[in-house]
Amino acid sequence: MSESKSGGGSLVAGGIAAVLASACCLGPLVLITLGVSGAWIGNLAALEPYRPWFIGAALVAMVFAWRRIYRPARDCQPGDVCAVPQVRTTYKAVFWVVALLILVTLAFPFVLPLFY
Repeated sequence: MSESKSGGGSLVAGGIAAVLASACCLGPLVLITLGVSGAWIGNLAALEPYRPWFIGAALVAMVFAWRRIYRPARDCQPGDVCAVPQVRTTYKAVFWVVALLILVTLAFPFVLPLFY
């Protein structure tokens, strides 16, 4: 079975981990801002103890994604996904969007007091 060399799996893992890391704190604020309410929103705080683990998983996944996405194109075999310039550009854009999401997740506890 061949291993994917595109970095897409690492990007997905990093994005999911970043969303889970921000679910306890940023999630309720965003939902209330959008007008979604209910008693169930308080249950998202149960994820707070796992936040450092989710952030760690997101950072590890991003390191693997960076290694796969930013390697030279000459390391890719012709016909591989990583050899197509449009795909490489799309992966780089998604990488930086996920990196921004992780940065927001890391900075949010320090910025949170400004909202209250």
